[in-house]
Amino acid sequence: MRHRVGQRKLGKPSSHRLAMFRNMATSLVLHERIRTTDARAKELRRIAERMITLGKRGDLHARRQAAAVLRERKATSKVFTELADRYRNIAGGYTRIVKLGPRHGDGAMVSLVELVQPGTKAEGRKKRTSRKSQARKPAAKGGSKEKAKAPEAKGGAKAS
Repeated sequence: MRHRVGQRKLGKPSSHRLAMFRNMATSLVLHERIRTTDARAKELRRIAERMITLGKRGDLHARRQAAAVLRERKATSKVFTELADRYRNIAGGYTRIVKLGPRHGDGAMVSLVELVQPGTKAEGRKKRTSRKSQARKPAAKGGSKEKAKAPEAKGGAKAS
């Protein structure tokens, strides 16, 4: 049973997992978007959002906590200056995960993790329409309303 298990293990020892996520969080802060597998992206989102929240807090203890996770001093200073100002009025949801599809080599599902730009709304997906429904649409618009109605049953059993 995996009740109340807090994180994904990703088939790695805890020290390797910690080092990997520290590197990924640093890269995400510096480059603002990275490509990785779906499971890693979901776990990275937790760490990245925590770092930005620390940056918004802005005190010395928060800076030391962020520096303990982020590998480079440049990344830590970016969190506390640029990113903290960018997300000042937003209470969470600083990252977006966009699924890219399977990786060519091994078929693992790959995602793009990126820092969102505040003020831009996420564009909703447009519903895909099949070619058949696109071909039917113009025919339905051109016909008269009587033809579009369902035909009435003639004869047969009465409904009571």
